[in-house]
Amino acid sequence: MREKVVIITGASSGIGRATALLFAENGAKVVAVGRNEKELNALRDEALEKDGTIKIHLADIRETTQVERFFSYMTENFGQIDVLVNAAGIISNGSIENTRLDDWDKMMSINLRSVFFMMQRSVPHLAKTKGNIVNVSSVAGTRAFPNVLAYCVSKAAVDQLTRCSALELAPQGIRVNAVNPGVVVTNLHKRGGMEDEKYKDFLEHSKTTHPIGRVGDPTEIAELIYFLASEKAAWITGATYEIDGGRAQTCAR
Repeated sequence: MREKVVIITGASSGIGRATALLFAENGAKVVAVGRNEKELNALRDEALEKDGTIKIHLADIRETTQVERFFSYMTENFGQIDVLVNAAGIISNGSIENTRLDDWDKMMSINLRSVFFMMQRSVPHLAKTKGNIVNVSSVAGTRAFPNVLAYCVSKAAVDQLTRCSALELAPQGIRVNAVNPGVVVTNLHKRGGMEDEKYKDFLEHSKTTHPIGRVGDPTEIAELIYFLASEKAAWITGATYEIDGGRAQTCAR
C-alpha cells in the first residue's frame, strides 16, 4: 500500500477509523472523510504517532455538492485514487409498521445513496490506476433481523450494488468487494439511539448469538478490508465476505 492513495469515509469512528489507521501504518496516503472534526483531528494525530500520514476532509457525503468538491480536492492535491473504502453508515430501530418515511430516507441516503455516488465519482480515477473499492456492509445484508428493517434493506442493497458494479467494472480492471461484519464494538448503535446500559446488555447477549462466543473488534474488520484492497486479493471481485463470528450461520434469536 505504500504511496497508494486511499479514501475512507466514516473515518471518524469505528471500522472506518480502524481502517484508516491500518492503511496509514502501512504507508498509504489516506484521506479520511467524516463529519466530526474533533474525532478526525484525533485520528490524524494518532496516525502521526505511528509514523503514518492521514489527511482529513470534513464533509457530509449525503450532499452532492460536497462530494463534488471533495473529488475536485482529490484531483488537485493527489492526482490519483487507488482505493475507496465506504465505511460510513447509520442504524436505527423500526419495523414495517412504525418506520417513519423520513427515517427510511435518511437510512437509504447515508447507507446506500452516498455509497453509490462515491463509487460513481471514483470510477474514472480508479480506472486509471486499476484500483478497487471495498464497501462496509453487514450481516444484516444477508440475514433478516426484526426491528431494523430499513438498515437490513439498505445493507442488502449495498451487497447487490457491490456485485453489480463488480461485474460492470471488471473490464476496466476495477475490483469491487464488500465485508459483512456481525456485531462489532463501535459507536454505531449508541448513535442510533441505544442507551449505554442497554448497549452493554446488547453486547453481552451478542456473545450468545455469535457462535465464536464474542463480538468483533474494528481492527479485525480493518484487516479484511486491507486484504481485499491489496494485490493479494487481485483475483477477487464481486465478493461479500462474512466476518461475523459465525452469526450468519445461525437462526434468529
